[in-house]
Amino acid sequence: MSVDIETVKRVARLARIKVSDEGAERMTGQLNGILGFVEQLDEVDVTGVEPLTSVVEQTMKKRQDGVTDGNYPDDVTRNAPMTEDNFFMVPKVVE
Repeated sequence: MSVDIETVKRVARLARIKVSDEGAERMTGQLNGILGFVEQLDEVDVTGVEPLTSVVEQTMKKRQDGVTDGNYPDDVTRNAPMTEDNFFMVPKVVE
């Protein structure tokens, strides 16, 4: 896959990055070089190789997933400057 100047300009516009014509031309060469290196990775034979998530063998510690915080709304809203029915009151900011 190769990238042309129009693609670089389009990506820059989508990313809201201002790119001059000279910068787009320079980035075209750089991106094509990067994509060339990525294409080289396709040539590596990875059959039988499991995906690696960490260089250190580890197992994830599992914990019980349960609600541990709640059922005391008075404590939660105690320090709020204004509350109503256990909800935080905030000033209106949108008209």
